[in-house]
Amino acid sequence: MATEFVAVRHNEDGDLTHFKTADGNILNYEEALALVEQGEVDGVTIGKARNGRTTIRGVADGDPSNNLDHLETF
Repeated sequence: MATEFVAVRHNEDGDLTHFKTADGNILNYEEALALVEQGEVDGVTIGKARNGRTTIRGVADGDPSNNLDHLETF
């Protein structure tokens, strides 16, 4: 069964570093990326940054309020 991210943590540069899942698990970026790559997280997808790094992105639905950067922080 897939989960979803409900909160995030940013570093001092504003980059996402940790994700909290609906069931309360705290994942670092690499752990979260692995789950997304396995299709275990709803509402997100994999993208590529300009520098070629694989990134976690919210699914573009035209609603900026549910973007990952706008999730609750912890």
